Amino acid sequence: MPVHLHSHSGGDEGDDARIEVIPLIDIMFFLLAAFMLVSLSMTHLQRVPVHLPAATTATPDTRTPPFEIAIDANGVTTWDGKIVTLSEITTRLKAAAPDGAEARILIAADAEARHKQVLGVLNAARAAGVDQVSFETKD
Repeated sequence: MPVHLHSHSGGDEGDDARIEVIPLIDIMFFLLAAFMLVSLSMTHLQRVPVHLPAATTATPDTRTPPFEIAIDANGVTTWDGKIVTLSEITTRLKAAAPDGAEARILIAADAEARHKQVLGVLNAARAAGVDQVSFETKD
């Protein structure tokens, strides 16, 4: 329908309803940006919060370990953010690397974690044939 720029003095008989598209586009861009920021902020929640102990003689490992296992202060063991048992660790390591030679794991244990839980994870890795085990520390 054509848009008339002159005003009608005789009433509303010729007024046409219009949908303004520009404000709708602005709202859609705002919602898109908001959803992108929220989704990016959620990606940082994949790791269990662990307070690492400090080590004075540690050397940094430049290679990226393929398997990260975390033990929190309560002794809960997680693999990629999911709670696992020691037998599940052995099973997963055997399935991922049958010969165990190329498999490496990184154990991130909380400073308040019990030594028994850390040794349990270490024994589960050795039962799977994994000899390359590293412990994560803070600088």
